[in-house]
Amino acid sequence: MSNTSGTTTTRVVQRSNHTTIRYTISGPADGPTVVFVHGWGCDRDDFGEVSAFLPEGYRVLAVDLAEHGESRSTRDVWTMEEFARDVAAVVEAERVDTCVVVGHSLGGAVAVEVGRLLPDVVSHVVALDALHYLSLFPAQDESQVQAMVESFSGDFPAGVRGMVEAGSPAGTDPGLKDAYFEKMVSVRQPAGLRSLEGLVRWHMDEALREVKQPITVFAVREILTQEAIDRYGDRIRIVPVDLGSHHFHRESPEGTAELVVRVMAE
Repeated sequence: MSNTSGTTTTRVVQRSNHTTIRYTISGPADGPTVVFVHGWGCDRDDFGEVSAFLPEGYRVLAVDLAEHGESRSTRDVWTMEEFARDVAAVVEAERVDTCVVVGHSLGGAVAVEVGRLLPDVVSHVVALDALHYLSLFPAQDESQVQAMVESFSGDFPAGVRGMVEAGSPAGTDPGLKDAYFEKMVSVRQPAGLRSLEGLVRWHMDEALREVKQPITVFAVREILTQEAIDRYGDRIRIVPVDLGSHHFHRESPEGTAELVVRVMAE
């Protein structure tokens, strides 16, 4: 599969609080539309190769969330709901009638919230190795939130390194882990720490009760736990995959594109 439907264009949408959201768009306006949302400390470029493997004729939007990639903001609110408004602003600016929203990691939570914001536009929510980590999802109690915040504020590089290791099955290339670490540890502050806090405060169970669209989670098999399946398997479709680490969309872009196409066909 290859997306040969035209060039990729970078565009901008303005929101309040000096928030400038930059995104790329490619493909015909009348094509099946997929919206990509990156994870914490990452950016829209993570989906560049995945997009290249999508079929000709797809319309692809890849968004930089506030204070990630090329997007900028001076706001004080760093919740999943506010990130979802970033994405919704892009979808509305492009006058998208219907789309599938694909989010990686934190972006999976954002994708769920986009589905809640735009119930008549989002047809399916796809989470790439997201929503099944019970130490991040669902909302943690206050002591757990404070413990996480303190662990990162006390030694941010160590916290990021621990996050990368937790998402790396045995045998993951150390060079890949180092590359992910270097990118994520450079996330702009205070947005980096504040958005992590927003993630662990996110009320996933409440969101799942309200979101009507189907939700599919493609989870790294070696990381997925039976406890997560038992807790959420009746509300979200959890599909184990063997495509690499927590960042498998970067390691196996063609395989990831095939997963997206499978959902789009549904």
